[in-house]
Amino acid sequence: MTEIMENPVKPEVEKKATWKKIMSKFGSLLALLILVLVLSFATDKFFTVNNLMNIARQSSINALLAVGMLLPILTAGIDLSVGSILALSIMIMGIVSVNMTLHPLLGILACLVIGAGFGLLNGVLLTKLRLPHPFISTLGTMNIARGIALIITGAAPIAGFPFLIQYVGSEFIGPIPISFLLVIVVYIIFHVFLTRTQTGRYIYAIGGNKEAARLSGINVDRVLIIVYTLSGLMAGLAGLVMVGRVNSAFPLAGMSYELDAIAAVIIGGASFFGGVGTVWGTLIGALIIAVLRNGLNLLNVSSDFQMAVVGFVIIAAVYVDVLRQRKAKRN
Repeated sequence: MTEIMENPVKPEVEKKATWKKIMSKFGSLLALLILVLVLSFATDKFFTVNNLMNIARQSSINALLAVGMLLPILTAGIDLSVGSILALSIMIMGIVSVNMTLHPLLGILACLVIGAGFGLLNGVLLTKLRLPHPFISTLGTMNIARGIALIITGAAPIAGFPFLIQYVGSEFIGPIPISFLLVIVVYIIFHVFLTRTQTGRYIYAIGGNKEAARLSGINVDRVLIIVYTLSGLMAGLAGLVMVGRVNSAFPLAGMSYELDAIAAVIIGGASFFGGVGTVWGTLIGALIIAVLRNGLNLLNVSSDFQMAVVGFVIIAAVYVDVLRQRKAKRN
């Protein structure tokens, strides 16, 4: 008799658990699909090949910054300096390849090295100076990088980059932007890095419990230095794509880009508390922001209102994360 009474309840509980699992895995993808559907009905200009490829191109810079930002957030950290690192990287690239007329490959190399170098500096400041939180170290380097970018160029832009530097950000293969193909390749590499390598597993472990990771023999400082170096490298790569799009570099480039990158990571399902998040969720988060902005532009919504909408979406995503964490603690 007891078994007969319990049987109907068990499938119900299993169904709820399965549904929650599906929503936690594919919730952001579902949100993207609903957003695309709504905008397709709202304006007939949205769901066209040209516009969808334009969204892919527009999302590329933020997607590259966001996948770099994912790593610090997975360790329960943050990197506020990526926008300024982007600006400094492209200004150095401009000096090397335009002002000094050296080979474009040297300019590209300089851009990536400066990005990775400032990321390395973030990691060293955090781990060796024992600053209380990466918010402090990256806030400092955010201002240092921006200041250097302004000083070395006298706050003047640099234009007229060689085609090799413009190529990634400006060219297409058929209708598909090369910049978005680059994003896919980078995301595949980061997916493999986080899911198939020892360092990737250590990153999740540090985000889950930093002290426990240290006690289990993980070299936390080394992993954090790698994390922030890769974040800086992605800022440099995003700068390369940006220069390709506009054929110029200016020292105020990347202002507030770190906010969009953080938003993409959180909307994509990562947690500010660390240890939770995926590469593909981050890409979906970047696409949601790009689709939202593109749709609002097509509907002739003012840029001021767009800022408010994106801000609301960020707060909603963080609140969902807080609710998820509260529920996990109760269970």
